[in-house]
Amino acid sequence: MNAIRLLLVDDDPLVRSGLTLMLGGAQDIVIVGEAADGEEALAAAGSAGPDVVLMDIRMPNMDGLTATELLRARPDAPEVVLLTTFHADEQVLRALRAGAAGFVLKDATPGDILDAVRRVVAGDPVLSPAVTRQLMAHAAASERDLRTAGARRRLADLAERERDVAVEVGRGKSNAEIAGTLYLSVATVKAHVSRIMTKLGLNNRVQIALLVHDAGLLDG
Repeated sequence: MNAIRLLLVDDDPLVRSGLTLMLGGAQDIVIVGEAADGEEALAAAGSAGPDVVLMDIRMPNMDGLTATELLRARPDAPEVVLLTTFHADEQVLRALRAGAAGFVLKDATPGDILDAVRRVVAGDPVLSPAVTRQLMAHAAASERDLRTAGARRRLADLAERERDVAVEVGRGKSNAEIAGTLYLSVATVKAHVSRIMTKLGLNNRVQIALLVHDAGLLDG
């Protein structure tokens, strides 16, 4: 298995150095570059070809939110994991809707950050179910009524089993957990998730979870 190519983006050189020390020793990860702001991140991603970009949100010149939106709009875009100091932040939510795979807190342990990078590459969510619910509820408070009808229309395009899988993704479950809940093989769950993303024009599990929540399918 090829090593995961990781790009580090933070305006604080001490943070970048710390991340390099924490992550660079992992056998399955190679750090292919660093950047100090969003503009540098876009350039570095184009030349270094990372699989994952670990990026701070608040930076000068171009923040991580704008950089995430631009990166994820590219063909063969890298996955983006955001670094933040907040559990529930409106900027984080906007970045997730733009295609970021999730976020980790800046005070997370090295093991947690490594786990997040690996899970993103494997296609699994990097937000715990508790944090996912908190974040989505934060967004839903101000815009739920506007989104519900549109989300339900989109989900109506799914087959019944695909809808079942989408709901379990919305609950923050891994493929293995969904397989156990719905009595399916893991391979079948993966196939359903892939079809859901294709049908709905989404590019990761977090976006599926947000859409399911917008539709009100997790209520009660």
